[in-house]
Amino acid sequence: MLSPPRRWIREQPLSSVTSCIRRGLCSRRHSLWILLVLLVVCIAIQTFVARQARTSSRSDKLTELPHLRFTVNKQHLFPTRQNHWEGLHSESSLAVKQNVRVLQTERPSDLHHQNGGYGKPSHDVLLRHVDKIRNLATASQIEARRVSPGKMLLLKHGNKPGLGHPGSLSLHSTRKGLTVGTDKRLINTPIPTSFLKAHINSIHSKATCHPKSHIVFLKTHKTASSTILNILYRYGESRNLTFALPLNKHSQLFYPFFFASHFVEGVSSRSVKEFHIMCNHMRFRKSEVAKVMPEDTFYFSILRHPVAMMESIFIYYKSIPAFHKTHSLDDFLDNSWRNYNSSVTNNHYAHNILAFDFGFDNNVAADAEDLEERASIAIAAIEQDFHLILISEYFDESMILLKHALCWSLENVVSFKLNSRSERTRHPLLPNTAEKIKKWNALDWRIYLHFNTTFWYKVDSLVGQEQMRKEVSQLRELQVKLANTCLKDGGAVDPSQIKDAGLKPFQYGAAVIQGYNLNPHIDRETKAKCERLITPELQYTDRMYTQQFPELAAKHRQATRMVHPQRQRSDRTGMMGMVWARESHHRQFIRHKFSNLKNQKASTSVLLTHTEGNNKTNMS
Repeated sequence: MLSPPRRWIREQPLSSVTSCIRRGLCSRRHSLWILLVLLVVCIAIQTFVARQARTSSRSDKLTELPHLRFTVNKQHLFPTRQNHWEGLHSESSLAVKQNVRVLQTERPSDLHHQNGGYGKPSHDVLLRHVDKIRNLATASQIEARRVSPGKMLLLKHGNKPGLGHPGSLSLHSTRKGLTVGTDKRLINTPIPTSFLKAHINSIHSKATCHPKSHIVFLKTHKTASSTILNILYRYGESRNLTFALPLNKHSQLFYPFFFASHFVEGVSSRSVKEFHIMCNHMRFRKSEVAKVMPEDTFYFSILRHPVAMMESIFIYYKSIPAFHKTHSLDDFLDNSWRNYNSSVTNNHYAHNILAFDFGFDNNVAADAEDLEERASIAIAAIEQDFHLILISEYFDESMILLKHALCWSLENVVSFKLNSRSERTRHPLLPNTAEKIKKWNALDWRIYLHFNTTFWYKVDSLVGQEQMRKEVSQLRELQVKLANTCLKDGGAVDPSQIKDAGLKPFQYGAAVIQGYNLNPHIDRETKAKCERLITPELQYTDRMYTQQFPELAAKHRQATRMVHPQRQRSDRTGMMGMVWARESHHRQFIRHKFSNLKNQKASTSVLLTHTEGNNKTNMS
């Protein structure tokens, strides 16, 4: 009998574990759960690995950053005394990262000189100081340390404003010419505390921005400051604001003496309850200015490349003792310490004039041991006292930046160049002359380099690159439109061609200061607006004084007529000469007063010494 076919059946019973696995695998629902768990585990592992890789990469970049090499045309930041703020860690870190990206990215641009000075790069200059940021968790305190000199962009004299590229932003060389693998080192550049504050405030400024009317403008010499003065005069006059004008109808706040509150008309007599704008020449002293201006006052000033400025000053102030006997600027620079005597009146114009205007000692040599320290102190003080520092070489960009900082309109900052020289009085400089100027004005040079860099941080934080290009183009279009409407000749003319003597700028030194003629075919309202745009500094100051203090102005006119009955008021040039003569007389008066005080102190000291000697004799 045949046996039945054997079935392949496992005779041994399954264990409990094997049975559970088999049931789980056979169940579709359980299989899905297992796959889901495995997927989550894989994603978690992948995320952890990616995070570790990013952390490692960031650490490597920060470690390698000090070893990157760049060629920098223009870059210079000094260590500054910073205020401690809370809650800036995230903002500071973001700003530093953005700064590193900017430095690692080449930004080509065109340089437009707005003041008739410089435009092409050279290959000699100074890069000092790179900084590291520390203690960002509790404060934004920046410490700087020096590195070897680098290259700086030197602008060649004689180039005209770059109107060939409408709307293009004239970028400084901190944004340009960065090339890996060259000689100069660049470490992560810190952003000044004042910039971080402006950056944070700008986040909320667009929604809550209100036009500012409490303003102090430190008017520096030969920096296009007369044009800015005109802008401030027009703004204040149209809104009936009160200006802190010089005492006794002077045009300057008794410069070159340190500013004192009683130099302002209406302070001692208390006839003015509130001052809105202070903008005439002075030697800055914050403690005294604060006695006159409200607490919420906005402080700003403007700088110019020291090479261009020195060339202009030499022509304009050719009559000062330091320049008078020299045949050329090179002649003065080659014998500067022999020709320059700091104790002689008005010689301060010849040496570190920017530092002098800001209230610092300008008599420091390029090889002085404490030069870097003094430069750092000056920069820190300026950053603390001023909200904004403009750059003359980028005048249109500066006006847009000022517009945003003050919450003004485009029409408020449009202007024509005032107190500008004729081209025939401009002299191109040789490269070695430029180097001699930078060495002679070493303190000004360092101040300029620092704030030329921070200027572009301000542009990024308050305006932005795209918006800046757009608004610069709009400003230039508005300026061209006004020129076509207001000006007879379409631009500036030599003083001999100016028809209205009341609009002729004061001529001083060897410079030929240009002015404007009004278009005769305009209505009365347009004429009044155009006339304000081209009114020179001295005439406008005289006009504002007459509006604010009509009784005092009448007394001054009467006194002038009594002293000079033969002089006609229509002779504006003669009137301006009397203004300068009056200021010179007042300077002599103040010097005489200070001299008397010194003599009194000396006499008191001698008397005390003599008294002490008698007392000792009597005691013995």
